[in-house]
Parts: sequence; C-alpha cells; structure tokens
Amino acid sequence: MTLWWDGMGLTYFKRFRMEYDLRHGVPESVPVPLGYDLVPYSADLIRDHATAKFHSFRCELDANVFPCLGRRDGCLRLMREITSRAGFVPQATWLCRYRDSDSGTMQPIGTIQGLQFEGWGAVQNLGIDPGHRSLGLGSVLLERAASGFRAAGLQRMHLEVTTDNTAAIRLYERLGFKRAKVVFKAAEVAGV
Repeated sequence: MTLWWDGMGLTYFKRFRMEYDLRHGVPESVPVPLGYDLVPYSADLIRDHATAKFHSFRCELDANVFPCLGRRDGCLRLMREITSRAGFVPQATWLCRYRDSDSGTMQPIGTIQGLQFEGWGAVQNLGIDPGHRSLGLGSVLLERAASGFRAAGLQRMHLEVTTDNTAAIRLYERLGFKRAKVVFKAAEVAGV
C-alpha cells in the first residue's frame, strides 16, 4: 500500500526516485507517430504546456499528491513557477502536439519539463493525455529531455514516480532508469 494517514489530516504517498546515468547515452525512443510533433520550449507555449499537463494528470493519482495538477489554473501557475526557477533547463523542456482531424489545429497532449538541481537533471511532470498513451510518446519526451540535460552539461538525471503508477515505472525501467530510493510525499487528501 502506498498511502499512510498520520491522523492529523496528512496522507503520505510512497514514491520511487529513479535515476539515469547520461554518461551511457540517452534512453532510446521510437519515432514520433504520424500526426504528432514535438516542439522545444518557448515562453509563448507555457499555456499549451499547462493544458497538456492538466489533461494528463487531472484524473490521475498525482492530482491527489500534487493538487495543482487537478486544476487548469494550478497547472498554469506550476508551469510559470518551473520556468522562472534559476535551475530551469529549456533544452530539457518539450511539448507534444497532435493534429486534430476535425479542426486541423495542433492540440497540446504531452509535456515534460527539466530543472537542474545539485548537478542533476530533474524531470518534472512528464505527462501524456490518456487518449494518446501507449504510442511511445512518453519515451520520446524522455529522450528529448535527456538530450537537453546532456546539452546543458549534466551527467545524471532523475525523476520521482508514485509507486502505484506501475505503467510509468515499467516505462522508466525499460528505458534504463534504476530505482534509487523510496521517498514519501505528504499531502492533504479529503476523504482519506
């Protein structure tokens, strides 16, 4: 079980810190499927990143761990916070879009952001809209972020994942990430 309640209104979520050694290269990914494109970070795309983040996480466990992920305004605030940090790594921040066949417009459906922290590349909020999962887009975004961290001179990267997110854990392990330690994230969760 990954939840612990302390009796004082806080619930603790069990998470894995997973690490990747960039000195051995970057994780392999599949080609970007037809109809999708990847866009490097640009400040004018913050709202698109926030939209992709919201659609990716709003119905997921991570929205309980990080309540801002369950709200549009919270995702926009989080994107602004991430991109304004001194350790923000634009080269490791990517947006995935899909061409909507009805409107012909490009819709934001995936995002990943990168921070530099104590010599590590830190992946923030890798998310793919549920309607676009299982196409290799998560691995493509991770590969792009890893390449961005290497371009920034970093030799290692890490991320955290809630232990109940078995699909994400399988993806990360398949790409070469190793479980490094268990961490606990405290969150106030109504109804627990």
